[in-house]
Amino acid sequence: MNFPENVKYTSDHEWIRVEGKFGWIGITDYAQGELGDIVYIEVPGAGATIEKGKSFGTIEAVKAVSDLFAPVSGEIVETNAETKDHPEAVNKDPYGAGWMVKIAISNPAQLDALLDVQAYKKLVGK
Repeated sequence: MNFPENVKYTSDHEWIRVEGKFGWIGITDYAQGELGDIVYIEVPGAGATIEKGKSFGTIEAVKAVSDLFAPVSGEIVETNAETKDHPEAVNKDPYGAGWMVKIAISNPAQLDALLDVQAYKKLVGK
């Protein structure tokens, strides 16, 4: 199981990688493993706003459909066409090719409430 140190985590198993005022959001390796084979991802397009802790889309796997929860608030500036056309990219590379949305972060202070890699590992028992 992969736990990159360059991302922040949520207790709902999303991650965000921050570069400047932008953040790339996806689900963790742990989450994709629990979901199994991912077959469909639905997220809003560019221009939509997301709110910290609120659902901003869904991810469908063979086993279940789950909500995606925003780690921070912001405006979607890009969606990942790769995961729309090939949702299995999330299973293969959840922190790379498997990202779902890129946002302009509206409140950077919200990042302080997220989990670092050690806290996330403790949450999932690793």
